[in-house]
Amino acid sequence: MAGAARRVGAETSATRALIVDATNQLIRDEGYASVSTRRVAARAGLKPSLVHYYFPTTDDLFVEVSRQGAAESDRMIEAALTSEDPMRALWQFFADTSRTAMALEFMALANHRPAVREYMAEHSEAMRARQVEIFRRILGDRIDRLEGFDAAGLSVILAGIGRAIVMEEGLGVSTGHAEAMRIVETWLERLAPSEN
Repeated sequence: MAGAARRVGAETSATRALIVDATNQLIRDEGYASVSTRRVAARAGLKPSLVHYYFPTTDDLFVEVSRQGAAESDRMIEAALTSEDPMRALWQFFADTSRTAMALEFMALANHRPAVREYMAEHSEAMRARQVEIFRRILGDRIDRLEGFDAAGLSVILAGIGRAIVMEEGLGVSTGHAEAMRIVETWLERLAPSEN
């Protein structure tokens, strides 16, 4: 039977959702390195063989947890991009520290798990393209008010400054954060459509 496809549990299964939720809890509470088939099974109240049935490898499980987290972020980003002030709403999303622990865990996880890194990179490129498309439509030629900026660069700057603040706050560092946030707010004011 070499080469036969291995049977995997249905994606809509309540058991599968329980496994993903248990994995999320473990990552949040103890870090991604604490995740093992046995620990996930124990947290979910299942037998380890069930974890393997739904997720043949740990990477399969990590990619699914990452995919679901990305889907939640996508919903939040899409809400920001379709709001009355998309640039400011997107900035607030990037600078939101409520997801700091999970963001740091997934960056570390991507550093050690090529499958997760590949998924996260692909997803990030798609979301960046969506942001650039919206920024170009909103900004038109106003982007010229900030010399040297373009829509792609602005997207990277908002995300980069926001992520730096989020990661540093996770370490307990806050020096320069208020000042950086004021700089971004100044850029956003200069890019805002004129009322006249």
